Amino acid sequence: MYKKSIFDLSRSGRCGASIQDSETAQADLPRELLRTEAADLPEVTEVDVVRHYTSLSQKNFSVDIGMYPLGSCTMKYNPRINEAVCRLPGFARLHPRTPPEFAQGALGLMHELQSMLAEITGFDAVCLQPAAGAQGELTGIMMIRAFHQKQGNPRKKVLIPDTAHGTNPASSALCNYSVETVPSNEKGTLDLEALEKAMSEDVAALMVTNPNTLGLFESDISKAAEIVHKAGGLIYLDGANMNAIMGIARPGDFGADVMHLNLHKTFSTPHGGGGPGSGPVAAKQFLEPFLPAPVISKNGDQYFLDDDRPDSIGRVQAFFGNFGVMVRAYAYIREMGASGLKNASEMAVCNANYIREKLKGAYHLPYDEICMHECVFSDKNMPNDIRTLDIAKRLMDYGFHPPTVYFPLIVKGAIMVEPTESESLENCDAFIEAMKKIRLEAKNNPENLMNAPSTKPIARADEVMAVKKLRLTADMDG
Repeated sequence: MYKKSIFDLSRSGRCGASIQDSETAQADLPRELLRTEAADLPEVTEVDVVRHYTSLSQKNFSVDIGMYPLGSCTMKYNPRINEAVCRLPGFARLHPRTPPEFAQGALGLMHELQSMLAEITGFDAVCLQPAAGAQGELTGIMMIRAFHQKQGNPRKKVLIPDTAHGTNPASSALCNYSVETVPSNEKGTLDLEALEKAMSEDVAALMVTNPNTLGLFESDISKAAEIVHKAGGLIYLDGANMNAIMGIARPGDFGADVMHLNLHKTFSTPHGGGGPGSGPVAAKQFLEPFLPAPVISKNGDQYFLDDDRPDSIGRVQAFFGNFGVMVRAYAYIREMGASGLKNASEMAVCNANYIREKLKGAYHLPYDEICMHECVFSDKNMPNDIRTLDIAKRLMDYGFHPPTVYFPLIVKGAIMVEPTESESLENCDAFIEAMKKIRLEAKNNPENLMNAPSTKPIARADEVMAVKKLRLTADMDG
C-alpha cells in the first residue's frame, strides 16, 4: 500500500493534527515571519502518516534483522542492556557544562574506563576525547609530531603499509607529513626488508593496522617495531581491528607506542550511519604528556579535570567526546569481563576462519592463510564475467547485507567478509549456502546476478551517476 510518496496519499481537507489555529499565537509573531500562502504540505490523517513512515522503516536493513558481514567495520550485535544503561537520566541528561563537583559519577566512569582500556591494550595512559577512529588517528599522529618537535626535529614522513585504512595517509598529511607506502610480502603481511630500506632519520612513524585489513595478524610486528625504534621512529597502531585480539594480545606489549580504539566497533555501540563514534587514544608513558587536555584525573576521592599540561596538543573535541558511547563501552566491558572479551575475540576469529574454509573452493582466496576476524575473497575466475559488485548485490536478494567490496585495494575485486562473534553457526552456514548458490548462478544463470537486486524497493543504483550528478532537492513533478 505504501509504495506511494506521502504526497500521493494527500487528500484535500484531511488533517493529522487536532490543534486549532490560534490568532493570539500568530499575533505574537513578527509579521515578516508569517506566511502569506499555505505551506505545500501533504494533507493526510495521522494514521496515514504513521503507517507510511513505519512501512518505510521496515524497508531498512539493520543488524536486528539480519547478518552484516561487513569486513573491516565490525557490524556486530550490541546488547540492549548497554543501551538501557546509557539512557539512565543521570548519564543521558547530564549537561556538558556541569561543574566537575556535580559530575563525579560521570567523571568516575570515564576515569575507570580509561584504566580498563589501558589494561586491555597494554598502554600507560588513555584519553577519551576523540569522537571517531579517524580523529583518534589524527590525535595520535599529532602527539607523535609534538614528541619529535620537542626532541628538536619533527621529521618529514610517515610509513604506511599498502593494506592500510584510507584514513591513515589522510591523518599523516593533515600533520604535514609526506607518506611513503611499504609493500606487503607474498603472505599479505608487512615486508620487513622493504621496511628496513624505507627507514631513516626522516621517518617520524610507521602506521600499522594489526590485524591488518586482509584480516591477517602481523606476526613480525615486534621485529618491525625494533627496526623503526632503532632509527628513532615511533609505532602508531591503528586499533580498528581490535575485535580480533582483545583479551588475547595487547598492542602495547608488541611494540606500539600509541594507538586508537574504535569503541563504536569493538565495545558495543551501533556502528554506521555517520555516528555516534568514539576513538580513544592510548599511549606509552613517554607520550602521556602530549595527550589532549584536559585529562580526567583523581585526587583522593575526587575526580577533576587537569588542564595543567604544558606539552599537551590541546583539545581535539568539544567537552569530552561522545559520552553515551563511553557509557555503553563501560557497561559492555563490565558485563563481559576479561574472559568474556577473550571469548568474543575467539568466536570472531573462529567464525571468520570457518567461512574462509567453507568458501575457498567456490571463491578465489588471494591469501590462503589462517585469518583473524575477517577474510578476503575475490572475483577472480568467476564465470560469465561476473564481478564482485554483482555478487554483493545478489546477496541482498538472499537476505544478507553485502560485505565490503573492492577493499583492501591490493586485492583486485576484493570481497571482504567479517561475520563477527555475534553470528551463530546456523547463521554462518546460511551465509555460506547463499554464497555457494550465487556461485552456481554465476555459471548457470548469470542474469540473476547482473540484474540484482530484484527483490528490493530500489533496483541497482548507478553509483557513478549518483556521485557525478547529485540531486539534493526533491522533484515533486516526478
